[in-house]
Amino acid sequence: MAQSKTDLMAVLAVLKKYNLKGTEDILKKEASLSDIPENAAGEAEVNSVLAAYKSEGDPDIYENSYMELRRFVEESLDIYRHELALILYPVLVHMYIELVYNSHEEQAKKLISKFGPEQEYYYQDELTKLAMVTKRDQMSGNDLTDTFKSNAFTIRISRDTLSLLKRHLHEKKASVILNIVNEHLFFDLYEGVARNKSQCDATSGAMIGEAKRLDNKVKVYYGLLKEPDVQTLVQAPPEEDDDMDPDAPDKPKKKKAKKDPLFSKKSKSDPNAPPLDRIPLPKLKDVDKMEKIKSLREASKRLNLGPDCLPSVCMYTLLNANYTVTCAEICEDSSLIAIGFSDSSIKVWSLTPVKLREMKTAEQLKEIDRDADDVLIRMLDDRKAEISRMLYGHSGPVYRASFSPDRTLLLSCSEDCTIRLWSLHTWTCVVVYKGHQFSVWDVRFSPHGHYFVSCSHDKTARLWATDSHQPLRIFAGHLSDVDVVVFHPNSNYVATGSSDRTVRLWDVCVGNHLRLMTGHKAPIHSMVFSMCGRYLASGSADCRVLIWDLAHGHLLAALCGHSASIHSLCFSRDGTILATGGLDCNLKLWDFSKLCEDISGENVNVSHNPDVRDGEPYLMRSFPTKQTPFLTLHFTRRNLLLGVGMFEGSA
Repeated sequence: MAQSKTDLMAVLAVLKKYNLKGTEDILKKEASLSDIPENAAGEAEVNSVLAAYKSEGDPDIYENSYMELRRFVEESLDIYRHELALILYPVLVHMYIELVYNSHEEQAKKLISKFGPEQEYYYQDELTKLAMVTKRDQMSGNDLTDTFKSNAFTIRISRDTLSLLKRHLHEKKASVILNIVNEHLFFDLYEGVARNKSQCDATSGAMIGEAKRLDNKVKVYYGLLKEPDVQTLVQAPPEEDDDMDPDAPDKPKKKKAKKDPLFSKKSKSDPNAPPLDRIPLPKLKDVDKMEKIKSLREASKRLNLGPDCLPSVCMYTLLNANYTVTCAEICEDSSLIAIGFSDSSIKVWSLTPVKLREMKTAEQLKEIDRDADDVLIRMLDDRKAEISRMLYGHSGPVYRASFSPDRTLLLSCSEDCTIRLWSLHTWTCVVVYKGHQFSVWDVRFSPHGHYFVSCSHDKTARLWATDSHQPLRIFAGHLSDVDVVVFHPNSNYVATGSSDRTVRLWDVCVGNHLRLMTGHKAPIHSMVFSMCGRYLASGSADCRVLIWDLAHGHLLAALCGHSASIHSLCFSRDGTILATGGLDCNLKLWDFSKLCEDISGENVNVSHNPDVRDGEPYLMRSFPTKQTPFLTLHFTRRNLLLGVGMFEGSA
């Protein structure tokens, strides 16, 4: 107490010295020190307090302090060592930043060149970038130093491990490290046994440490929405079916008899589903209902996949397109494919014998009978039908295309910072959405249409509606590029993957992030939700696919086997198989239903550090291609797997 009073006196003396009367009075009042004699805190005390701060900035003690800390970690008991080792990287970074900030360039360089190479492999890129910052004025506006200065590095740690660390720091009077620990690290405490090496490795690797357990406490309605009742329409068009198939008039009726029970199964409400009115969804038009019926008919002919019945794979290979193709997308009913190019164009092909038709001119449209049943078909001009169409408008490489669920619209995003909405009736651009500050990496339509989501180099993802120029929500929180974004099947949530090596789940309704999931060791390039909505698979440049449980935010499994970045993921329509395609020119099929069975046998709630499953037992088959990395994968409604890639060999 006496020491703190002396410090207080010294601070008051400094305020007095620089004539900061107002601040001095406030401090006196708050500290209840009204009657202080003149010069009570003399020059000596002031200098002693300031000297204490100065000595902590002595550049020569940093290296010794770090070596002392490293020795302490290495000599700790095995049970604590792995958790203690997690603090070495953030302490090194903050020591380097402090030295550079205080213009001790030589000591900073020596520190990072000596201890940088011994850090984990996934931090090496960041340390290389950090080593380029050697002067204080280079820090302002630098993403990496800004991130570390303004965000606490999170370390999940047991209470015993933390008390061991604090005891060591106080005993050694390691003030430099103690300051960093108190100011820049956040310890997510839990009771129980400290984690082992594999448990620590499983969730480490993100730019600012691990996810806090509090980040994943909020309830997520991961269930699917109740399907709209279109059974009334199922029975309505038997005559049309008979017209379409005059040789077998009885067949459609048999199918309908089958479909009713199939459909009634689907329409049971899911206890984990969000309320239907949680977000406003577009109403189904008759055309949409007919489309639902069509998809149910297709589903009734679906092949049930499993270890004994693997899907057939149809590979579309783009020739003479090396370095020019940037993305590929197949629509939900597998009838159209869109390819984006680096010259800013988009080409759309029909994958069926039906050609791409254009809408008739205004004069011709006037003559059409609006009440005719086939009015939508009459509006299209057969004479202008083509197998493929080109779309021009962007002024930079196109990074992603996305079809609307009804296949009347196409979204595309580009390096030119814009998103364009194209009409697939007129084959023209109808809206340009501007909002992102930099290149837009990904754009996806909601499974229910109307809404779409985009993500960019500006570190944000944005939710839009097709009828609004401004974004409805801005999802901000990532610390680096948001590289990939995907809608949850119930349209209430959006998942984003970033170069900060984290996956986040956002609530479309309120805009908050509800899940923060760490474990990837490199930027994330592909994501897909499971058919049931509970699980999320994410593929990364670390050559792994991680499986997450949205109910608790836990990492469940790591599927290893690829030898290059994974850019395409797809679940079979019955949710039993996960297909993964990488830049290593390999397609792999994983038994997802077996993984789910194994997981459901465990009680994940009890343990806050569940062991991550190895994916090897779940790999069913690997298909190598001839020098063709995968751009996209897509399962048709009948479970045929389509792959798209560009041939990279010499022609």
